[in-house]
Amino acid sequence: MSANQEAKKVVIDEIKQNISNAKSIVLVDYRGITVAEDTALRKECRKANAVYKVYKNRLFKKACDELGITGFDSYLEGTTAFAFGMEDETCAPRVIKAQNKALNKLEIKAGFLNGEVVDKAKVEMLASIPSREQLIANLLAMLNAPVSALARAIQAIADKQN
Repeated sequence: MSANQEAKKVVIDEIKQNISNAKSIVLVDYRGITVAEDTALRKECRKANAVYKVYKNRLFKKACDELGITGFDSYLEGTTAFAFGMEDETCAPRVIKAQNKALNKLEIKAGFLNGEVVDKAKVEMLASIPSREQLIANLLAMLNAPVSALARAIQAIADKQN
């Protein structure tokens, strides 16, 4: 096997590992972004526990074929970057959506969630879901509200009696 084929095999193995470990994947057309913008995007992805990589479409397709994943063929055209959400299903779509709002140069092509390829609309819907931490904070605030109101009412009665 030639050195080039060995290098491609290593990349395919890396792609397969990223796909296997990811809870969601976002395919992005990154045409038009600068190196500085790309670096900032990678930094934001790292903060959100997502991996942002640019792979050759052909190598990504080969990795998907080896894993038995189908449905990406029509999306693997032109420039494609891949954001792998490692922490939860919403982290990669949220980062891509936020960066696209700032740059207005990225275009979501498709995604991968729960073992199936999803279209752009579903990825954008997924990006609109708040983070797990924010959802937990909202739940705790809702659970705490009645107790807080009761405590304020009791305090008001105590203050009135004094």
